[in-house]
Amino acid sequence: MTDAAAKSWLDGIRPYFEKAPIASFFLGVSSGFPYALIAATLTTRLAQDGISKRSITAFTLAFLVYNFKFLWAWMVDGVRLPIIWRLGQRVSWMLFTGVLVIAAVANLAFVDPTTSLIQTAYAAILVGAAGATFDVVIDAYRIEILKPEQLGVGSGMTQYGWRIGSTLAATLALVLASRIGWNWSYMVCAVLAFPAMITALWLGEPPRRQIVAQKQGMSETIKAIYGPFVEFFSRQGAFLVLLFILFHKIGDTLSQLTVRLLFNDLGFTNDEIAVFDVGVGFWMYLIGIFVGGALYAKLGMKRSVMISLVLMGITNINFAILANIGHSNSALAATMAFETFASGIGGVTVVAYFSALTDLRFTAAQYALISAASSIFGRILTGTSAGALVESLGYVNFYLLTTLAAVPGILLFWLLVRGGLIESSMGSAGKQQ
Repeated sequence: MTDAAAKSWLDGIRPYFEKAPIASFFLGVSSGFPYALIAATLTTRLAQDGISKRSITAFTLAFLVYNFKFLWAWMVDGVRLPIIWRLGQRVSWMLFTGVLVIAAVANLAFVDPTTSLIQTAYAAILVGAAGATFDVVIDAYRIEILKPEQLGVGSGMTQYGWRIGSTLAATLALVLASRIGWNWSYMVCAVLAFPAMITALWLGEPPRRQIVAQKQGMSETIKAIYGPFVEFFSRQGAFLVLLFILFHKIGDTLSQLTVRLLFNDLGFTNDEIAVFDVGVGFWMYLIGIFVGGALYAKLGMKRSVMISLVLMGITNINFAILANIGHSNSALAATMAFETFASGIGGVTVVAYFSALTDLRFTAAQYALISAASSIFGRILTGTSAGALVESLGYVNFYLLTTLAAVPGILLFWLLVRGGLIESSMGSAGKQQ
């Protein structure tokens, strides 16, 4: 390796070892685990308890709590918590919501789906509510500790952490459930809330956070509620951006929240799922994140996002192929390898773009709106009709349908690029101060 090549390689990896991106990694770990516990893990638990497909897919409505988090996200920006507010607005909320997540997971751990399905549903919703609020704080903290030039790297590190956190939760829950039961396996996973809490205590308040007003009167509280929405929709191209946010992930959400039903019906065991889905997928996701960071750096935001959208749309075809093949470990490994590779790329490029859309005065509320809107249609469709569609169309046709559902998002982003609206709709988080 020449000196020039070695220097170029070192320059490429150096940003990943800066303080803010490293902190983003630990934030991602804590962000990923609550989602995993009410996603594929809970789906597997319910399926093994003999719950019907219609009832299981209805549980995905618990994810809708994540989609409505923007309704209370303004509190993270504008409400001081009693006593612990002296630690700082972001730090105090990080500690408070972390404790809420641990309590909600403990509650879900000790309900029995076979005797009280409705109580299990309530417990899942509580985990969703606590996890969604935790996410609001984590996302705001991440965006505010990163400089504009670090958004790509920071998003990549967050995705690394998110994947590790969700994979640890999913793997531990599956492996430990057959040994110590679902109850205690969930309790073990609850410790994954601590990385974000410790990170906030370590770094303190984010340096880029902008405080609109020190005084916490009624007028400031009201402004904290409506201000984020007024500011966002005052930008040129904001409504087209919102349409893209709403539609870009429909196909991906529909497929992801039903894959464990497919695996269960194809006869894959917990150990096979842990190895070929969680295991192979984990490493390919990490590779995808690295490739996504390289694409973002070399091609820029617009072209890297477009490539990731196309790749994520294509991945759903692979699930149709797997459904047609049947029980095959090699087919499962190949399917999950490509799907997680594409998701890793999109996790960097799309998250970096969404982060850059926020205004630093309203980081928590605006990113909550963006992230919630990004999957709401897919989650509603999954919770209300995915199970029925699978039963009526079959898995092959269902996944072909989800592939077509990815097309509107690709077209909307092309319109944003073509109209020059990417730059005009950017927030202060994506601009140098």
